[in-house]
Amino acid sequence: MLSGVRVRFAPSPTGSLHIGGARTALFNYLFARANGGKFILRLEDTDFERHIEGAVQGIIESLRWLGLDWDEGPDKGGPAGPYRQSERLALYRREAERLVASGAAYFCYCTPEELAAEREEARKAGRAPRYSGRCRELTPAERAAKEAQGRKPAVRLRVPPSGQTVVEDLIRGTVVFENATLDDFIIMKSNGVPTYNFACVVDDVTMGVTHVIRAEEHLSNTPKQILVYRALGYPLPAFAHVPMILAPDRSKLSKRHGATGIEEFRSQGYLPEALFNYLALLGWSPGDEREILSREEIIREFSLAAVSKHAAIYDVQKLTWLNSQYINSVPLERLVELALPFMRAAGLIGAVLDAQQEDYVRKVLETVRSRARTLLELADMAAYFFRDDFGYDPKGVKKFFTAPGVAALLRKGREALAGVAVFGVAETEAAYRRLIEAEGISGGALIHPTRLALTGRTVGPGLFDIIALLGKERCLERLERAASWIETNIKPE
Repeated sequence: MLSGVRVRFAPSPTGSLHIGGARTALFNYLFARANGGKFILRLEDTDFERHIEGAVQGIIESLRWLGLDWDEGPDKGGPAGPYRQSERLALYRREAERLVASGAAYFCYCTPEELAAEREEARKAGRAPRYSGRCRELTPAERAAKEAQGRKPAVRLRVPPSGQTVVEDLIRGTVVFENATLDDFIIMKSNGVPTYNFACVVDDVTMGVTHVIRAEEHLSNTPKQILVYRALGYPLPAFAHVPMILAPDRSKLSKRHGATGIEEFRSQGYLPEALFNYLALLGWSPGDEREILSREEIIREFSLAAVSKHAAIYDVQKLTWLNSQYINSVPLERLVELALPFMRAAGLIGAVLDAQQEDYVRKVLETVRSRARTLLELADMAAYFFRDDFGYDPKGVKKFFTAPGVAALLRKGREALAGVAVFGVAETEAAYRRLIEAEGISGGALIHPTRLALTGRTVGPGLFDIIALLGKERCLERLERAASWIETNIKPE
């Protein structure tokens, strides 16, 4: 006997996992964990024409990357399996046959052309395009005649022509639907495949789902599903429809608003911890001004009562800021784990690192992490620690390499560093300060061109942190390279 809180996330393998689907999965996961319940992954894969090869694996990998672990599913099994709709067709057919036998449903032999003609006739008459019910009361002889024509029937549910179907929603409150706006909808297609509203109910019932937490766009399906529950004689679960996610201009979220798929966020260098945190705040609030919460805090404080009924606004700038906070605060070993694939993709490191290389990578990432907003940026900011063949920022060249005597000054800086015995942050800075004082120049007159010479950039970590980490040999080589480059490429005014 299945008991306790049981929720499910049921994606269709017709594409990659979108931010909206990920948020729905997350809310189900959080509700299950907050209530000591079970989180089920179910694949609604009966839309065979739209099925995309590899989509299932992509969805599973995205959920795992995000840090969502399910208790039952197609890869784990469980007491309510199978967890793919394509493997449950016999169950749907049995339940549909039971409804036909009880009179709650009936066979419909209408062809697509007949149904299209009905819709066109209703449109011309100014009526809503509802099924007329022409097959509702067919006699056995009429049915036999249609089958003799080779027609394969669909199965339709008998919908009450009047009255109301009421949805008691945990987020939106009481929502009333007039039965007159519904028609006798199809629950089994003529090819023996169930429709969404039928299969969904049968699955939720047989999997013991207690709370159906899903996107607001499914609210219009809920009255139909309630009618299916009642026809089958099953108790209703609790329903909770979470708000839509809109773009900053309150339009429908699309590619033009930035990344919208979990695989995109991953490839662009967002941390799963940051995206987990951000998605939780899309429609839910801990009740105060906190924006950075740990997984444990979110689970402990999550409740459907705190989910807003108003649309959530997707803000990539907010997500990127949050990501930068996580890059700067996650344990260094975790940051290294996340950053290594991006560093390898950028050609900065090899597939295998020895202990010395690993230590160097850790030191580099610790040095540059504070300014990075994504892992892509982090790898880029680390590049000059691994490559010597970089160019110089053009604006930096104009600002710092064109001053009279700068090549000679860089060589004096080289001499000062060459004389440092212990090549640490304090020691190299002291050598530079002595040179600055001896030359009677401002600190920036030496420090800015030195940074450009050593990194090719005008901004970054503290200069002497960079110098100490690069080491004496590379610093001396780069200062000489820059001085020679200036003499070759910068014409004296």
